[in-house]
Amino acid sequence: MTTNPPTSAAISSTSTAAVHPVDEVPPVRQLAAFGLQHVLAMYAGAVAVPLIVGGAMKLSAADLAYLITADLLVCGIATLIQCVGFWRFGVRLPIMQGCTFAAVSPMVLIGTTGGGLPAIYGSVIVAGLAIVLLAPVFGRLLRFFPPLVTGTVILIIGLSLLPVAGNWAAGGVGSADFGAPKNLALAAFVLAVVLGVQRFAPEFLSRIAVLAGIAVGLAVAVPFGFTDFGGVGDADWLGVSTPFHFGAPTFEVSAVVSMLVVALVTMTETTGDLIAVGEMTDRKVERRSLADGLRADGLSTVLGGVFNTFPYTAYAQNVGLVGMTRVRSRWVVAAAGGMLVVLGLLPKLGAVVAAVPAPVLGGAGLVMFGTVAASGLRTLAEVDFKGNHNLTVVAVSVAMGVLPVGVPTVYARFPDWFQTVMNSGISAGCVTAIVLNLVFNHLPRKGRSAEEPLSAGGVD
Repeated sequence: MTTNPPTSAAISSTSTAAVHPVDEVPPVRQLAAFGLQHVLAMYAGAVAVPLIVGGAMKLSAADLAYLITADLLVCGIATLIQCVGFWRFGVRLPIMQGCTFAAVSPMVLIGTTGGGLPAIYGSVIVAGLAIVLLAPVFGRLLRFFPPLVTGTVILIIGLSLLPVAGNWAAGGVGSADFGAPKNLALAAFVLAVVLGVQRFAPEFLSRIAVLAGIAVGLAVAVPFGFTDFGGVGDADWLGVSTPFHFGAPTFEVSAVVSMLVVALVTMTETTGDLIAVGEMTDRKVERRSLADGLRADGLSTVLGGVFNTFPYTAYAQNVGLVGMTRVRSRWVVAAAGGMLVVLGLLPKLGAVVAAVPAPVLGGAGLVMFGTVAASGLRTLAEVDFKGNHNLTVVAVSVAMGVLPVGVPTVYARFPDWFQTVMNSGISAGCVTAIVLNLVFNHLPRKGRSAEEPLSAGGVD
């Protein structure tokens, strides 16, 4: 019996159906809109690290501007490495990369106690190389991240980010009118726009609800005097970051040790973020892909040390955006990475984006960061909480994760290395969840027979 060969239409349909949503390439118009939405979601956080470190070191305005443009450039390159990938570098998921806040305190200490920027960059390069080498080891630890742990970590990530949105909504930390009713009113207006667009607009518009809310909020903010475009005129049209602009790196033992501790913290945080995005996009992160993602973090951190910026990690802000918009394509985030590269090469454009008022970002951030927390609850819904200690694992882990967020000075009298680990609510909660899961669900308990299974949700 003869069979007719498949038609070209059938072949096209089959190949289209085989493409995972993560690998789909949206039309250019959607790529641009979705990508810009990701850039706006992470921009404030991205430029905050160089501003804090440079400000603490009392750098000139020109040097601060240089740090920011270098950061944006490497942010874009790091994002492209992570979501596009090459060889064994990049998790190939919609992950935005940015400077980690876990490194801020150690870098300020290194920079202000005599080492300066060269000592910071030397320690950053060593930390990046260490992450590349340790990535396969962390990949083997994936079995210690069952739904009980991953759901808890994702919940903590969302809860830890909510105060960031709250500070934005109030006007931004350090602003003269922090907490003014007009700031909160603008943030509430943006929040209402985001929710309205998501609920009532056509499907495409609902997926760029955050971008729509920011655009409408900015349009309202201009006539009411919330915006300051003075920095746009002062910014250069073209700026290229050159390797070791502030001098050849130096390698001081104390600086390197403190940055290695930061490397372990960022690897733990990135692991939680990668697993979260994997669950949101229905592409589960396996041992190999986790190692590839961490390896990309390490390479980006090395590039940061070479090109005058800082350690890089996955940005949790954008994890919430993926969950909220349900846009799973990694090429959308690749487009955002390309935009960051352009912003890093064209400081004037970066100054325009920087002019978006903090309350506008705050209104949008409340939705995005709350979405991350809700995603954690969704993962925890798969866990069995009957007849076991899983509820205790979640309760204590969330408490340990939220503690440094609610009481930022709680560990102020502890050693620097301890503060580096525990002052990050994400790493503190993650470490606690892993340890408690091992104690309650992996170690044998007295009186339990060898045949008795471990509690569901606590193990693989």
